[in-house]
Amino acid sequence: MEEGAGRSEQEEIRFAKLEALRQEGFSYPNDAKPTATSRELLEGDREEGEEADRHTVCGRIVQIRQMGKASFFHLLDREGRLQCYIRKNDVGEELYERFKRFDVGDIVEVRGFLFTTRTGEKTVHSEGIRLLSKCLIPLPEKWHGLTDVEARYRHRYVDLIANPDVRTLFQKRAQIIRALRAFLDGHGYLEVETPVLTATSGGAEARPFMTHYNALHADMSLRIALELPLKKLVVGGLERVYEISRVFRNEGLSKKHNPEFTMLEFYGAYTTFEDQMDFVEEMLESLVKEVTGGSSTLTFAGEEISFARPWKRISMTDSLRDKIQNGESRDLSSLEVLHEVAKEQRVSLSEPEDWGRCLEELWGELVEPSLREPTFITHHPFSISPLARKNDDNPLIVDRFELIVAGMELSNAFSELNDPIDQRERFEAQVERKAAGKEEASDMDHDYVRALEYGLPPTGGVGVGIDRLVMLLTDSPTIRDVLLFPQLRVREDGNE
Repeated sequence: MEEGAGRSEQEEIRFAKLEALRQEGFSYPNDAKPTATSRELLEGDREEGEEADRHTVCGRIVQIRQMGKASFFHLLDREGRLQCYIRKNDVGEELYERFKRFDVGDIVEVRGFLFTTRTGEKTVHSEGIRLLSKCLIPLPEKWHGLTDVEARYRHRYVDLIANPDVRTLFQKRAQIIRALRAFLDGHGYLEVETPVLTATSGGAEARPFMTHYNALHADMSLRIALELPLKKLVVGGLERVYEISRVFRNEGLSKKHNPEFTMLEFYGAYTTFEDQMDFVEEMLESLVKEVTGGSSTLTFAGEEISFARPWKRISMTDSLRDKIQNGESRDLSSLEVLHEVAKEQRVSLSEPEDWGRCLEELWGELVEPSLREPTFITHHPFSISPLARKNDDNPLIVDRFELIVAGMELSNAFSELNDPIDQRERFEAQVERKAAGKEEASDMDHDYVRALEYGLPPTGGVGVGIDRLVMLLTDSPTIRDVLLFPQLRVREDGNE
């Protein structure tokens, strides 16, 4: 927005104050050097009084109480709020009058000594104050209602100023990611980076975002998964690798979905999907204990959820059998029986000729929402698992698991398919599906097949949705709450 264009009265006043400050020589100083943070002064054992050390603190004014010749104000820095006190007799009339023109939201530098007020609050007694940056738009007094929830997501920078709990949430998100890294590093996994732009779309069934690479005169897609390049690295001898990064899927928005999201994927040579189930159990239970301060139980959406091991393990077919009438006596390997169940349960089947996709759709409608405690769903249909190894005993299924918690898929994993001939045939089947109009089907990745022809050792791979994991660990009801910049509809005024 241009200066003066559609501004509120309060904004116009602040712009006028800035112009007056410029006339007095204000030029957005760039030499501020804080010597202490709010937490260090509030929680540390610092000497107090006029004979004590002087401290320089910097932050945003979030509250002012003016009382004639003296004022109290609160600063917000990266670690919290700190009260400051300024008195005309200490700083002089000129500086005190300048301070009285400061606004809530302004960023300032304060120098002074620490003391405790009669009410017991540690406070900086200001001997000098300097404006560092002028806040030209008044901060909201509070957020309320659905409209303001949208504003919080759209203007996250204001949300972080106005709501301390939001700062805490994203600090916890960073703690979660650090803990995952430490766990994987401690088990011999190497963190790597792989390309965001890809010539082919693979690693999952999802519609990609497309773009054009001008220098190469080539259409490209943003990756929908991290999987294929990571397994190429395992082929190359980096036997344990992981990546935590953004992936992009051109799909809908919901409480559990954002088109760009953060994934953790890790691959270990000479591990199976059963090994990785044990590993994920250990990793996530230890993570929950770290975040909660030692407990294996957390609260999400009013429910207590225990991550104490061992977790339930059940095949996709058996979990559906438990949810339908006369399940024990029905042959769920029969496509006809699945059609009967769909009719009974009034579930629409998008690809009724495909047994595996029918089973998945029935499971998604009848089973997944009911799974609250951590549950491993195993042995998925072959037709929905183009990168997973077939089960030795039943060619209709693969060696795969999904971890479901609170009705959400948190992790997907399998024993990796390392037979290049089989993999090429599955890619070709995916290409046929895409040609038939299934836009989420995978492309043929010739280089990945070539990598397999050099030899991929037996490998177990795991993907974990970081955003949903953070939702669980911070009791956040929607994925937008745990993304600093969630995707939002562009407004008519052109603003994101």
